[in-house]
Amino acid sequence: MTAFASMDQTALKENYSKLSEAYAGYKARGLSLNMARGKPGSEQLSISNDILDVLGSDTDFRTEDCPDARNYGGLDGIAEAKKLFADLLSVSPENVFIGGNSSLNMMFDTIACFTELLWKGQEDLKFLCPVPGYDRHFGITEYFGIRMVNVPMTENGPDMDMVEKLVESDPTIKGIWCTPKYSNPQGITYSDDTVRRFAALKPAAKDFRIMWDNAYIVHDITDTPDTLLNIFDETAKTGNDDLVIEFCSTSKITFPGAGVAALAASKNNLELLKRRYKFQTIGYDKLNMLRHVLYFRNVDGILAHMQKHRAVLEPRFELVLSMLDKELAGTGIAEWTKPDGGYFVSVDVMEGTAKRVVELCKEAGVVLTGAGATYPYGKDPSDSNIRIAPTYPPVDELKIAMEVFCIAVKLAAAEKLTSMEP
Repeated sequence: MTAFASMDQTALKENYSKLSEAYAGYKARGLSLNMARGKPGSEQLSISNDILDVLGSDTDFRTEDCPDARNYGGLDGIAEAKKLFADLLSVSPENVFIGGNSSLNMMFDTIACFTELLWKGQEDLKFLCPVPGYDRHFGITEYFGIRMVNVPMTENGPDMDMVEKLVESDPTIKGIWCTPKYSNPQGITYSDDTVRRFAALKPAAKDFRIMWDNAYIVHDITDTPDTLLNIFDETAKTGNDDLVIEFCSTSKITFPGAGVAALAASKNNLELLKRRYKFQTIGYDKLNMLRHVLYFRNVDGILAHMQKHRAVLEPRFELVLSMLDKELAGTGIAEWTKPDGGYFVSVDVMEGTAKRVVELCKEAGVVLTGAGATYPYGKDPSDSNIRIAPTYPPVDELKIAMEVFCIAVKLAAAEKLTSMEP
C-alpha cells in the first residue's frame, strides 16, 4: 500500500477521485449499520438464555444469610453472590458489595457518596483521566462538576511518571479513573509495574481514590490472554488499603440489562458507602443474584461460559483487524491497537480528520461513536482517535461497515492533504 505522504498532488487527487466513486456506491445502497457502542450482539445474548430457567416455583429461596431471597433485606447482597464475585476478583467476601445490574450505577453512586461525605466542603476538585478513555467515566465526573485532567496512555497503562507527579503534589486531585484490563478503547492491560506504582502512590490528598473499573476481567479472545496483577494484594504490601475501589459486573457475561454488579473495597470504604446506600435502597435484586449463583456455581462456570462468548467475538475482531491491515497498513494515515480481549479496537487516524471520518461514515449509513468521545468534555486535542466496536453487528454487516470506514479514513486524509473542501 502506497503511503499517502509520498504521493504528489496529482496522485492524491486521482486517488481521491477513485475513493469518491467507491464511496458514492456505498451511499447509494441506503445502509443502516451501527458500531456506535460496545453492546453484545443478539448471538451473544442468546448464549445466556438458559439462565432464565434457573429459578422456578419449586426453587429453595433460602440463602446462607437470608431466610427468603424474595423478601426485603440484605443491603450488600447475598453471601453466595459475594463469594462468587470475591473469587472472581481474588478478594475476601467481606470486602464485596453486590449491587443492581449496573457497575456504572455503582460508580456514579460512589462518586456521589464521596462528594457528599468524603470530599464534603472541598472546592476545585480534580480527577485524572487516562486518555483515550471511557466516555461514561468522563460523563460522571463532569456531572458532579469535578475538573478533569488528561493523562496520556502508554502501552503499559497511564503515564505513571505524570500520575505520580500530579497525585503526590496536588491535594485537590481526588481520584483517577482506570480500566486496567483491556482498557476502553485501546485494549491495553496495565503492566505489573504500573499496578505496583498505583498501589505505592503517596497522594497529597489523603482522601484520594483509584476507581478501578475491571469491566473486562474475563473477556479474553485469544489463546494468549493478558494477565492483570491483583491491586489489592499490592496495596496490602504498601499499607494503602483504602486507596482502591474496584468495580465489575456480568453485564457482558449474561445480559447487560439484567446482570449483577459488584464492587470491592476496604472496610473503611464500605462503611462510608453504606452510609449512603442504606438510605437509597433496602437491598438490590436478590433473586437475580441467586439466579447467577445457581447458573454459574463458581468462577470455573463463568470462565467456561466466556469461551462461548469468545467463539462469537474472536472472528469479529479478526475481521476488523484484517481489514485494517489490508486497507490501511502502509498508508501512513492510521494506526490501531490489536487487543487480546475487551470490546474495542482503537484507531488513530490522520490528525485533524477523526470528525470528518465519523461524518463520512454517518452519511454512508454507518454510525460510529462520536469523534472526541474518548476524551473528557468530548475534546480530542488531535482530532484523531476513533473507537471501533465490533461486537454488535452481525459479521456480514460488520464487513460492510469496515469497508465504509476504511474508505472514509482514506477520503478524509486525501481531503486534508490536498486541501480539498469536503
